[in-house]
Amino acid sequence: MAKRKQYPLRIDPSVWEAIERWAADEMRSANGQVEWILRDALRRAGRLPAQGDRTQRPRGEE
Repeated sequence: MAKRKQYPLRIDPSVWEAIERWAADEMRSANGQVEWILRDALRRAGRLPAQGDRTQRPRGEE
């Protein structure tokens, strides 16, 4: 598995709570949900590099 970059994130508590609820609905960790949101935004903007694009993997293989 590729090494992950750690990054401290300052975020509004209400946004974090919404991410945690969304993550629970999707059976993901909050960290996994944040990464999914970022990858989805990058993919939609056409900015996600082809290699390492994991947006098509089924849930549970993240």
